[in-house]
Amino acid sequence: MDKFKPAITLAFSGASGAPYGLRLLEVLVAMNYQVFVLISSAARVVLDTESNIKLSGNEQKATEQLSTLFSAKPEQIKVFGKDNWFSPVASGSAAPKKMVVCPCSAGSVSAIAMGASDNLLERAADVVIKERGQLILVPRETPFSSIHLENMLKLSQLGVTIMPAAPGFYHQPASIADLVDFMVARILDHLNIEHTLTKRWGYGEQH
Repeated sequence: MDKFKPAITLAFSGASGAPYGLRLLEVLVAMNYQVFVLISSAARVVLDTESNIKLSGNEQKATEQLSTLFSAKPEQIKVFGKDNWFSPVASGSAAPKKMVVCPCSAGSVSAIAMGASDNLLERAADVVIKERGQLILVPRETPFSSIHLENMLKLSQLGVTIMPAAPGFYHQPASIADLVDFMVARILDHLNIEHTLTKRWGYGEQH
């Protein structure tokens, strides 16, 4: 089997913003990371609506679909269903130390803040928090209610990185893809993964 860089858990919840998660998955695969993918039922609807990807509810078929889409090596992408409690991400002794929920719905933020663990996505996030790993949430909601903000504050105080999908414009984006890459680049920065997706502030040609 190919030797991959350490596995990263990437979860898609039901918020708008599927292109962010898909681009992040594409980049991680291209960089030879193994990626454990979690996709909620609502996220499948969003993927279809925003990216015209009809992802199967079957783990193996969904794995094959994403592997084909991003030219992944065998075993590089592994999709786990919401009730697969025997998957590595459900166990503190086996789960990757890094997890990104992108996009992250307000409902998922709430469930993670409460430690609900009612499905695999919530359980995986709970494991990363309890094991003192790195959890990044990319909420895509506007405006935020006081409930949302309180939940995010609680998680931030626990060491979770809250990174709203709010791309900047100082790099003068010329396309939607540029805006998506801005956010993915910031996520990669926090994962301590080198990349060349966007120019950094103060570098490159000045206008």
